[in-house]
Amino acid sequence: MSILFKGRIQGATDSKISWPQKVVMFFVGHARQALNSLGELWRSPAATLMTVGVLGLSITLPSTLYILVKNTEKVSAGWEQASEISLFLRQGVKEQNVEQLIKRLTLWPEIDQVTHIPADDALSEFKQLSGFGEALEYLDDNPLPDVVLISPTSKHASPTSAAILLDKLRKEREVELGKLDIEWLERLHGFLDIAKELVSIVAVLLFLAVVLIIGNTIRLNILNKRDEILVMKLVGATDAFIHRPFLYTGFWYGLMGGLLAWFAVLILLWWMDSSISHVTALYQKEFSLTGLDFYSLLLMLVISIALGLAGSAISVNRHVKEIEPR
Repeated sequence: MSILFKGRIQGATDSKISWPQKVVMFFVGHARQALNSLGELWRSPAATLMTVGVLGLSITLPSTLYILVKNTEKVSAGWEQASEISLFLRQGVKEQNVEQLIKRLTLWPEIDQVTHIPADDALSEFKQLSGFGEALEYLDDNPLPDVVLISPTSKHASPTSAAILLDKLRKEREVELGKLDIEWLERLHGFLDIAKELVSIVAVLLFLAVVLIIGNTIRLNILNKRDEILVMKLVGATDAFIHRPFLYTGFWYGLMGGLLAWFAVLILLWWMDSSISHVTALYQKEFSLTGLDFYSLLLMLVISIALGLAGSAISVNRHVKEIEPR
């Protein structure tokens, strides 16, 4: 603190200011410094645009990957039928026993839905799909058994849980054979797990890069204002008062970088949606990319602002303390 104000009695002036006035002065002071820092960024548009551009593009990549993984999970929700268990019942099982089996299975907490396909319906469907309808007319008996399709709950749709449920279902006395495509499930969930880990790794690396970029930018600002900081310390300015404009600069960088990233993600989604629609049309299916909702936008802005404040705080706490009047 400055030796010019050493021994200064502060109680005489502070006692004349009421608490409401102190609160108003606190917010007015913060607003003034926030606007001043924004004005400094406005006065150097080229440097500001380059810094904001780097921040926005650094946040755009993990945000876009996150949305793609989110949409992949949306598509894979329709693939969860791969976890559907097919139970082939024994030949000669009475209809009453089949109904009892279905009633028991519907009470299991691991099972979400039970669908019964009678043998006659299975044979009719096989005739339509196989193309051997006329040949099957010469069969004396229906060779197909009754089938019960089991749809596990989302909690038990993973490969491990579905395999455990399959072993449990095979022990039912009416069941002859149970089938589950475990390998397809493992590939599906493995792909999603790798994609999520990739997004997390890329996000962490780019977020660290954002913190370093903002920290270096604030460091240059501090060095450019070294003489001003020395004068402020000589006249008795507190460290918090000196730190505040640089912290607000990091805040504005984070806010503008987050908005730029949000706008860039919207453009990328619009660009990719037309290509995806063309591909899905070839398969006679409809699918549209799910964009950023309000919650995702708010989360992106919060993360971006937090990164800006973190980078500025690290730089300020380190370099402002080194500037001391001799």
